[in-house]
Amino acid sequence: MPDKDSPFNPENAAHDVAGDQAERAKMEEDSASADAEVAKLASDLNDLRQTLMRRQADFDNYRKRIERERADDAKRHTARIVEGLIPIIDGFEHALAAHREAEYENYRKGFELIYRQLVDTVTRLGVERMDPLGKPFDPHLHQAMDRTETVDHADGTILQVFQPGYVFHGRVLRPAMVGVAVHPGGASKEAAN
Repeated sequence: MPDKDSPFNPENAAHDVAGDQAERAKMEEDSASADAEVAKLASDLNDLRQTLMRRQADFDNYRKRIERERADDAKRHTARIVEGLIPIIDGFEHALAAHREAEYENYRKGFELIYRQLVDTVTRLGVERMDPLGKPFDPHLHQAMDRTETVDHADGTILQVFQPGYVFHGRVLRPAMVGVAVHPGGASKEAAN
């Protein structure tokens, strides 16, 4: 009879086979559990990546919005300063137009230099002076101060500029005050309709 402790004992062999099967089943169970854990971790990692990408996009949008708001604030502040300088420019223009006598020539040159520096500085800031003479009247850019009946010009043509207008980055700081051509009887025809 074979020894019970002998490896060739059929009872030991059956026991070893059953143990191996149990061990394989345990390993397969552990492997399935590990695969499920890996799948869960991969899903969690993907979720975290998506969250990170959304947060980065949100932050980029926030940063761009803040930069845009800062630029808009700077433009508003500059526009306020320029609005305060426009009457000074007008004053220089009136002073330069008033004194054309020879005895004022030296003063005039100094005033012209200061005036030119002021206008150049304002222009560098992005301010454009409107020159609407001969152009069609636009109520968004011009303020009609006078109407002149004439057939020599198209209806609504600007014939005279009383005060120049200024635009800053597409925003009207001051409309140009103008005189506009009107065809005779045009207003009465419109009123009759």
